[in-house]
Amino acid sequence: MSATDITNAAPFSQGLAYIDRDFVPLAEARIPLVESGFLRSDATYDVVAVWEGRFFRLDEHLERFRASYSRLRLKPPLEGEELRDTLLRLVGTSGLTHAYVSMIATRGLPPAGPRDLRRYRNQIYLFACPYVWVFSPEQQERGISAVVSTVIRTSASSFDPTIKNFQWGDMTRGVWEALDTGAEAGILLDADGNVAEGAGYNVFAIVDGVLRTPAEGALMGITRRTVLDLAAEIGLPAREGPLHVDDLRRAEEIFFSTTAGGVMPVGSLDGEPIAAGGPGPKSLQLRQIYWEAHDRPAWTTEVDYGVSGAVETSAGA
Repeated sequence: MSATDITNAAPFSQGLAYIDRDFVPLAEARIPLVESGFLRSDATYDVVAVWEGRFFRLDEHLERFRASYSRLRLKPPLEGEELRDTLLRLVGTSGLTHAYVSMIATRGLPPAGPRDLRRYRNQIYLFACPYVWVFSPEQQERGISAVVSTVIRTSASSFDPTIKNFQWGDMTRGVWEALDTGAEAGILLDADGNVAEGAGYNVFAIVDGVLRTPAEGALMGITRRTVLDLAAEIGLPAREGPLHVDDLRRAEEIFFSTTAGGVMPVGSLDGEPIAAGGPGPKSLQLRQIYWEAHDRPAWTTEVDYGVSGAVETSAGA
């Protein structure tokens, strides 16, 4: 089906948002300029994918989201089963069968007078849009070109990277550094030369036949968890722990993982082909079974698209 056909078939094909208990077309969604999530990045978020009409590992994403906002001492107005049901209704109403679904909890609007954090009214914002690829399938198939960034990842003593956040100053610098060298992706290290993460993705390397990924200095991604689960199923030994840049540079295979793209093979590092000469066999195997896993009942939640049209938006659509 063409993009034009999709647009004509579904009024919310470009996305639908949920703000202040109201559904609005995504292009019309607004937040106040004085919202502290915008002004101070006092927020956390999570993203879950919908593929072929099913959420993938929805409950794990909701649990991580709850843990993140709790650690920031936020209490959004939508939690638990009500949040879960609203996400299902959001996607069902949107009509999107392949979607990128975001939930954002913020400190909210500042109170009048002294800005006592205890007096803020915390907020939640939800939206669903067509599925987003951090790196396209074509980039993945030929292998992403990556560089080791000179930018050091923000220390966990300053901000906990296991709380999904919008404080991307270091990662954005890493992206620009990569693009300026003609590469597509940057890999950030910590102050000790160990791999941390990239801009929205975890890093994996197969070194001496063992799948390795950092255990600290990075978000503990749900796709990362899925990769480790699948590696165990195919008998690929895996180790979570420090991954020094020297080991990364001698890796047989390297790949990234994220909700917005899945398992994403790397073809070159710092301008040189990785040992496999491109996307490696284990990377490609994990990529294939990752997408196949989107049919597993234990990991998926089906969306009821029968709710589509049952919700009136503020725009009257």
